[in-house]
Amino acid sequence: VQLQASGGGLVQAGGSLRLSCSASRRTASSYAMGWFRQAPGREREFVATITWNGGGIVYANSVKGRFTISRDIAKNTVSLQMSSLKPEDTAVYYCATGPWAGNSNSKNYNFWGQGTLVTVSS
Repeated sequence: VQLQASGGGLVQAGGSLRLSCSASRRTASSYAMGWFRQAPGREREFVATITWNGGGIVYANSVKGRFTISRDIAKNTVSLQMSSLKPEDTAVYYCATGPWAGNSNSKNYNFWGQGTLVTVSS
């Protein structure tokens, strides 16, 4: 499966952005679709995950209450609505898919898209 992430850009602190991840095909309904991010000089970290059937929603503590993950089965797309953005949210955001629902470990995701850069200015 091929994944294409989009929607990144430059936004001021407190602003919002919506990222999208388009999949070339939908995997099993129980498969997880996750978002990860990697800031300069830091390791890749988990952001949020959801399954195609809408379950298995998990957020990193750092984004809980500010980010919302959702999926559109008809469009084979998973989105990440980001609000109240902070400078520390600046990173390259990646989408990925894997067989383990609700999983935050990047090693359990088999397919990755290219990243989309989010820059939050203070």
